[in-house]
Amino acid sequence: MLDTSVLIGETAPDGVEAAISVASIAELHFGVLVAGDDDERGLRMQRLGAIESAFDPLPLTAEIAREWGRLAAAVSARGGQPRRRTMDLAIAATANVHKVPLLTDNTGDFAIIADLVDARSPQPPEAETETDSEALQNPD
Repeated sequence: MLDTSVLIGETAPDGVEAAISVASIAELHFGVLVAGDDDERGLRMQRLGAIESAFDPLPLTAEIAREWGRLAAAVSARGGQPRRRTMDLAIAATANVHKVPLLTDNTGDFAIIADLVDARSPQPPEAETETDSEALQNPD
């Protein structure tokens, strides 16, 4: 499952069969609508069009809603703010229900529930730079 951060990233992950959540499409539409200027809005719209034509997004279902509730409750119980990451949790719940890892450029966003979500960097471990490893060990 590709997180929105991967969809808007500079490079696509190599050698993966990918799916996306309808929650990512919602985030991308929001991004288009809040773009600061016409040029940026146009670029975002182009990317959204390419993504929408390349993927048939997985819908949010009752099963995914139940999983979202479980993840959000875990975040809350562990001192986090689940409402700040509603869409991230919906994408993670979709990955969990479909029993696939979540490829994200923001693995730290899921650290509080790392035992419940298989969030991975889309880069193979050998492609990580020293800075990437340091950031994971010493998040600010």
